[in-house]
Amino acid sequence: MTTTTRVDPHASSIASGIRPFDHPVRGRFNAWFFSALDRHINRLTAPLKQTAFAGLATGTIVELGPGVGANLGYLPSGSELIAVEPNARMHEALARRSAREGVTVRIIAEYAERMPLPDASVDDVICSLVLCTVTDPDAVLREVRRVLRPGGRFRFVEHVAAPAGSTRARVQRALHVPWGWVFEGCDPHRDTGAAIEAAGFRHTEIFERMLQRSVFYPVNTVICGVATR
Repeated sequence: MTTTTRVDPHASSIASGIRPFDHPVRGRFNAWFFSALDRHINRLTAPLKQTAFAGLATGTIVELGPGVGANLGYLPSGSELIAVEPNARMHEALARRSAREGVTVRIIAEYAERMPLPDASVDDVICSLVLCTVTDPDAVLREVRRVLRPGGRFRFVEHVAAPAGSTRARVQRALHVPWGWVFEGCDPHRDTGAAIEAAGFRHTEIFERMLQRSVFYPVNTVICGVATR
């Protein structure tokens, strides 16, 4: 199978005034971290991803924050992936893995709050463990709705705020600042499910879960689901 990898290093970033994330320490650390723990994280989240990504059809698929390519195996053969990944340190590993998986990919070094894509131009948008890191989740969800074709689906797997008053919720709030600094802005206590439900999708289905046998205690409260434009 012939594959194509194209990187737009500053797609729309100059016009928007936003620069791709390229912190020499944190960017490199996160690229290493998610590569080294790829199998473990995928094993933990596989049931969630199977629920959220079930029914993905061949077409044009946007992935928000694909990192080093953990979700490439869920894409149908013949699909075109538009990878919106602001961390430049992830791009090389993502390109290599896309080639191995036989996925045609266009990598855009941009933040998901402003995607340089036409309205109603893609069939599906997917993301996993990403909306916790974005600066403005409401803006990202508006962009997701904008670029999806009518009837297109937003498929997500995200860790979310633990129930109010729980020990895990207190740990999430206590670790908010250092956790976010290390993991590129990740907020372990964000109510992402409520944001998705309020984003104006025609139909939203959300399932709540707990990660089992996971060492990532602060972020073991998770959701997965599908929102239809």
